Amino acid sequence: MMTRRINIFNQLFFISISLLFHLLPIQASPVFAAEKVPVVGVVSSSHPLATEAGLSILRAGGNAVDAAAAVQFALNVVEPQSSGIGGGAFILVYMAKTHQVYAIDARESAPQMASADQFIGHSFAENSSSGIAVGVPGTLAGFNALITQWGRMSLGQVMQPAIHLAEDGFVVTPYLAKALADPRGQLMRAPHSPFFNADGRPLKLGERLVQPELAHTLTLIAKEGVSLFYHGEIAQAIVATQRQSRMGPAGWGRMSLADLANYHVFIRKALNFDYQGYHLVGMPPPSSGASTLFETLGLLAPYAGQENWRDPVFRDHLSLQALSLAFKDRGDFFGDPEQMQIDPQAVLNTAFLKQRSHSIVLGKLPSDRVLPPSPSGTNTTHFSIVDKEGNVVSCTSTIEELWGSGLWVPQYGFLLNNELTDFDANPTLANGQASPNQVKPGLRPRSSMSPILVFKNDQWILAYGSPGGPTIISTLVEVTQGLLDLHDAPQQVINTPRYAVMNATGFTLIESSFPKPLRSNLEALGHHFTLNPLAQGSVQAVGLDETYHYYWGAADPRRDGSVGYQ
Repeated sequence: MMTRRINIFNQLFFISISLLFHLLPIQASPVFAAEKVPVVGVVSSSHPLATEAGLSILRAGGNAVDAAAAVQFALNVVEPQSSGIGGGAFILVYMAKTHQVYAIDARESAPQMASADQFIGHSFAENSSSGIAVGVPGTLAGFNALITQWGRMSLGQVMQPAIHLAEDGFVVTPYLAKALADPRGQLMRAPHSPFFNADGRPLKLGERLVQPELAHTLTLIAKEGVSLFYHGEIAQAIVATQRQSRMGPAGWGRMSLADLANYHVFIRKALNFDYQGYHLVGMPPPSSGASTLFETLGLLAPYAGQENWRDPVFRDHLSLQALSLAFKDRGDFFGDPEQMQIDPQAVLNTAFLKQRSHSIVLGKLPSDRVLPPSPSGTNTTHFSIVDKEGNVVSCTSTIEELWGSGLWVPQYGFLLNNELTDFDANPTLANGQASPNQVKPGLRPRSSMSPILVFKNDQWILAYGSPGGPTIISTLVEVTQGLLDLHDAPQQVINTPRYAVMNATGFTLIESSFPKPLRSNLEALGHHFTLNPLAQGSVQAVGLDETYHYYWGAADPRRDGSVGYQ
């Protein structure tokens, strides 16, 4: 694995949140064309205020990298239940001038005192809401490294929109209001928590959320740099906060000041895959998202060119099986690259895919046992950005479950992740072999997060991704098929009701809007479905229209998504 460490020290303008697909009516050309004509930057995120934060940086002369940092810090303010400086991120960056892609791993890591058996003997609910689940946060270090390497602005500059949002407050949106009313929201009943009124009631839709402690923290970091977070007073507060537990001493957090001081960001060699004339680029391990997505697409490639591929029954019948096969390999082989036994490209080998595809059944499936999935956090976020020069960022970031661990850092106003529950609770697989995703000191848990970039004829054309834990992979299979196989309109693709294969047994969730005739036809072929009352994923995409040469954006109506043009 080609890996390089980076030291961590080296209301508004937006496109209507009605989320109707919008194309800016101008003639624009990609930077790749020989003739230079005006182009515009596009930001797609899960919240209009975060979108506006990115746009403000583009207008001020920043590039897509600077705008991405501004979006992430703003999301910490307006979508604190999903991501923030207490969590981690995977970031893909394409720099148009050099035609280079960089894969930034700012995933949370296990502290040095972590052990393979630390989650055994306690329920997932206990583990996930105790300090033992908190990984060393990487988001701040990741975005600091990002702008230092490829940005034009300082950390202090890109933090300004988030600081103002935290200081001035904003109106609670539908998605945030729903998250505040969720039972996990009760975990945050810490003194001075800004998410509750004086009577203890969580803020509701239309009420104003002001976060002075978070504003103070972001201001300190903007002035003094990330060393304050990884070495100074904020580090001390993080360590103290994660020494909380719902299950006694066994649940105390094991992170030390040394763990924070030693955190590092990786620039990893991106995962590459060719599909139907397109070149796809994704994150390598510890992400398993791109590998599982690409393996699924590879298993389906022989069928994708057939005339009946547009038939959703035929396409979904094969796709559900391919996803189950790819999930089997995900569980058997993938984890932190330091404890994997195979090269991640191995499952994308033509011979391997051909052999694996023999398990796909064209007719009715044999009756088989369908097991529910292991618990996994689904409350993540994704955003995609392209600037007028053609630089692109596709980022998925998280604090794992809704409200992370629920541990709110007093006086500093941010939540800590519960990312370590993404490790396998049992260090041994069902076949008796050691899990490639067992808890080990300093390693990073396997993730499904999958920021994606797509190229055609050496030209960038797409950036997209989604939150949703294991559902991310199925969501991106469906979106990739809609965009690259069927060539449907991006907003139509994003709005389409989804299924989500969750494990190797074929346990599959479907959204309540999933078409009933399609469900019945698939069930007749042997598939089993479980209705998911929650929306699955939230895709944010930007792209290049290859015919008319303009950049476009599309955002998912499943959250408070929005698209904005510079």
